Amino acid sequence: MPTLDTIVDGLRLPNPFIVASGPPGTNLNVITRAFREGWGAVIAKTVILDASKIVNVTPRYAKLMAKSGEVIGWENIELISDRPFSVWLDEFKRCKDMFPDRVLIASVMEEYNKDAWAEIIERCEAAGVDGFELNFSCPHGLPERQMGSAMGEDPAIVEEVSRWVRGATKKPVWAKMTPNVTRIEDPARAALRAGLGVSAINTIRSVMGVNLETLRPEPTVEGFTTPGGFSSKAIKPIALRMVMEIAQVIRREFEGSSLSAIGGVETGGDAAQFILLGADTVQVCTGIMKFGHEFIEPLCNELLAFMDRHKFETVSEFKGHSLDYFTSHADLVQRQTERRAAQTARSIKSDADWSDADFVKQSLALTK
Repeated sequence: MPTLDTIVDGLRLPNPFIVASGPPGTNLNVITRAFREGWGAVIAKTVILDASKIVNVTPRYAKLMAKSGEVIGWENIELISDRPFSVWLDEFKRCKDMFPDRVLIASVMEEYNKDAWAEIIERCEAAGVDGFELNFSCPHGLPERQMGSAMGEDPAIVEEVSRWVRGATKKPVWAKMTPNVTRIEDPARAALRAGLGVSAINTIRSVMGVNLETLRPEPTVEGFTTPGGFSSKAIKPIALRMVMEIAQVIRREFEGSSLSAIGGVETGGDAAQFILLGADTVQVCTGIMKFGHEFIEPLCNELLAFMDRHKFETVSEFKGHSLDYFTSHADLVQRQTERRAAQTARSIKSDADWSDADFVKQSLALTK
């Protein structure tokens, strides 16, 4: 029978499904619920030393609906946690007391200040967390403070801050990538050079739409809005492409480094696709907001069914399996040209009573 037991960066998870940083991990109550339901690990909502900087507005969500009424896209302008850091430290401790064998990861964000990054890492570690995810990727709310995606868009800063953090802890650390760049390989490579793992992708900077009655963009706050982060199943093709690109970098240059995939996962089949493209684990956020924390059961069952169908016993057996089938467009043209020429040559050979010399001459002409 296949097993979903997973070990990544020394962390043992009962399955590769992780609650991504966001509303499903916004306090102790929902984090412990996720563990009770069976999630492999939880990444708490992003924390900061001085939460007084964080002021949320309402409404802060907008949805993209299919004609069927299904939510296929989700935009949010919600910020990182506005709860005091001291409260979070207490809840981290209480969570680990309640679930000492489960994996709790702190998502952290700070300004471009080495001492601040060292302090937040050291204090979270003292509270008992098992690892860290560095939020280099939030696309809204704090870039004007040179935080979040403002850092993640600059590979030099990603590498520098990653090295600060790597020097402050021996626990696993993942750098969460922003998709709002031209080449995601560049900041990913910077984090990998610093000795970190990578998680990708965060939400895509977007404008959900304009209300054609009010002529105001949505979500509308006092008649105005700001670009937000787009998530849900509509972003999966983009996330798959970026995860594949990062996985290729890891395979070529940083063998053994970890990759956690994020982006529109709503089925065990979705998760299998990300793992086939090189992910060790798969994170879910909007899916939990749509279906609840109990959503973990069908995810696990569907992934196990996939593994059983293909005779995979562990997740690691099929990790990266499909990476070998990506190539350049020029190579695709060459492969197709050679196949068609071979088919034509076989047809000519079977349909005509030619001498061997004539057949060889015609075959060579077709391949030119």
